[in-house]
Amino acid sequence: MTNGVRICLGQIGAAHGVAGEVRLRSFTAEPAAIASYGPLETEDGRVFLIESLRVAKDHLIARLAGVHDRDAARGLANTKLYVPRERLPAPGEPDEFYHVDLVGLAVVDAAGNRLGTVLAIHNFGAGDLIEVRGQDGGATELLPFDEAHVPQVDIAAGRIVVVPTRALVGKDN
Repeated sequence: MTNGVRICLGQIGAAHGVAGEVRLRSFTAEPAAIASYGPLETEDGRVFLIESLRVAKDHLIARLAGVHDRDAARGLANTKLYVPRERLPAPGEPDEFYHVDLVGLAVVDAAGNRLGTVLAIHNFGAGDLIEVRGQDGGATELLPFDEAHVPQVDIAAGRIVVVPTRALVGKDN
């Protein structure tokens, strides 16, 4: 059964060589594991299968089925690759989460007062940030996704506990 949620496992970069290979950035815990998830889908519905994969300095080099020359590879630059959520294993550790599983959770303080809703998880290079829309529906707030700011995540209960900022509790800075 599918719920339609897809997870981005990687992104195609520049063409590599003249035979259709591409640079591939993997978002999986073990980068080469991206090839083990089966067919990968693009945002527009195209499907690619990784035929071969090798490790380069800071990325992977992949040969994708049906991509046979540099021009075809070049046309795929910046294409994100997805799999259905159901194809992923359950998180292995209690404090391990898929970002998609956090989106939509209620954001509450330690007393259980509802402060807002998780809109997205971002990482701009310095760690994960949770984007929260406050209860008032106004501007969103970014909180570091670490134990100091988010001491508890309870996916089963549909909520995360945060140390609230002034903006989330509706006070002017």
